Amino acid sequence: MATRSEGRDAGAAAAAGFSEAERAAMKQRAKELKAEAGSGRGKDKAAAAEAEVLEKIAGMPEEDRALAERVHALVTTVAPDLAPKLYYGQPAYARGKKVVCFFRSGRGDGERYSTFGLSQEANLDEGSGLWPTSYALADEISEQAWQHLAELVERAVS
Repeated sequence: MATRSEGRDAGAAAAAGFSEAERAAMKQRAKELKAEAGSGRGKDKAAAAEAEVLEKIAGMPEEDRALAERVHALVTTVAPDLAPKLYYGQPAYARGKKVVCFFRSGRGDGERYSTFGLSQEANLDEGSGLWPTSYALADEISEQAWQHLAELVERAVS
């Protein structure tokens, strides 16, 4: 049987396998789950979740904020049944409790571009057995690319 200090040492060794950013994301997700469990119901809960998403977007670096605002407008227009919520501290859009798509701030994550991602809940399966689940979002995106993203979101919720 392991002693108490051995248990702590094992926990510290396991934690050492994650970067500071990964540990922060896990703590953020745990905080989100706790808040979801304790928050109100119905419209109040949905309004609070969307307010948190908009607050997160407002706090992003300028270039990422512009992308996140456009993604938010696109998703809430194309798929109004998806509910905005935070997911690992980033804007996401869920059906029930299951995230369908999300935005990751590139500069916030120390990356060179932001990402639009789709989860396993998105209806994207293709007969070939191969389909993308995330897209890099550069600071400048063509209208054609935004249209493609809108079609992808439509397909994801179909």
